Amino acid sequence: MVKFFGGPLAGVSLGLSLGATMALTVAGMMTSVFIFSGIGTLFSKWYAEQQRQKQKPIFTKKNRRIVRVWQRFGMVGIAFLTPILLTPIIGTVVATVLGASQRHILVHMLWSAVFWGVTLTFLVSQVSTLNLPFLHR
Repeated sequence: MVKFFGGPLAGVSLGLSLGATMALTVAGMMTSVFIFSGIGTLFSKWYAEQQRQKQKPIFTKKNRRIVRVWQRFGMVGIAFLTPILLTPIIGTVVATVLGASQRHILVHMLWSAVFWGVTLTFLVSQVSTLNLPFLHR
């Protein structure tokens, strides 16, 4: 649920079918999205308080990039980048804090999870079939 790349890696290494691996990867991400879309605002307030106590800046380079993606591409951009650059938890909390409705978050994160789940599962399965010595120790 937390790291999207783990689903395809675990599924292929356990010998699950591609369909099962894709389905479990999508289900894992969507479980996180569903949970954190409901509690995203509370989580963001807690996180901001933790950052203030540690006296860390709120507007970091990473935060500015995320806001730029939001301003330029909206929820579609955040959803597209969530599995590969953010985690499902962070992407969902960011979308919640930036004002996306729970319905929009769920819809956009679902297509993103399906797209990246299929893509990464296929790539991992193809790489695993290569006869590379460092993969088969």
